[in-house]
Amino acid sequence: MVISRRTDYGVRIVLDLATLAQDERAAAHDIADRQRIPRPFLAKIISQLCLAGLVTTHRGAGGGVVLARPAAEITLLQVVEALEGPIRLNRCVIRPDDCPRNERCPVHHVWRQAQADLVDRLGTTTFDMLAAPPAQVA
Repeated sequence: MVISRRTDYGVRIVLDLATLAQDERAAAHDIADRQRIPRPFLAKIISQLCLAGLVTTHRGAGGGVVLARPAAEITLLQVVEALEGPIRLNRCVIRPDDCPRNERCPVHHVWRQAQADLVDRLGTTTFDMLAAPPAQVA
């Protein structure tokens, strides 16, 4: 499974915003420059993140992009699903009845557990955690 470039950029956008001071807004062109994201692509991604309720945009003087809620309340899973849709490692995990082999398939339980593990990891990783400076090694 490989996430799309759009999702990679979306994660970078949210992470960039998570590093800002609480009341600070970022101009889209500044995010594009800092994160090396093509500006037309950035606008489309910001629009999708807005629709998902993860970021908010403000027009005019002093406008810009800001997180819609604190970084501690936004998970990596929310960003991935906003841009990719629900995570599906295999169709049998989402719709077990679609697979005639499901009941006797030796791989089904592995797919199910792998998806649960991935969803759990992404769902418990918040952007305040990702934006925190790395721990100093003594």
